[in-house]
Amino acid sequence: MRPAAPAVTAAPVRTTPPLRVLLGHVLRRHRLAQRRTLADVARAAQVSTQYLSEVERGRKEASSEVLAALCRALLLDLTDLLAEVRDDVLELRSTGAGTRVVGLSSRLERGPVRSVPEVRAAA
Repeated sequence: MRPAAPAVTAAPVRTTPPLRVLLGHVLRRHRLAQRRTLADVARAAQVSTQYLSEVERGRKEASSEVLAALCRALLLDLTDLLAEVRDDVLELRSTGAGTRVVGLSSRLERGPVRSVPEVRAAA
């Protein structure tokens, strides 16, 4: 007869929100920091307002081409977008928020991590 195996206690698994959710939060944060409307940024990126809204809410997975167009429209470098997503993930992990995206709301209110030039829509 074999001795009983020692009980293994699994550590709680911390998961992060899907990448599309994190990207959407950063894109929205930049758009709001620039005081721009969904319609303005969507027009500049040549996507529909509805689609941009869904990307910002993490409902749609944007292609690399769409992400590049949104970054251009927001005067945001793609590497900065990804760096802010990384910062958000690290913040979620440090606060223990796990999959709760609510932890990102304070960052939405604070504005972007890096300075963003103010952009006005062309008249």
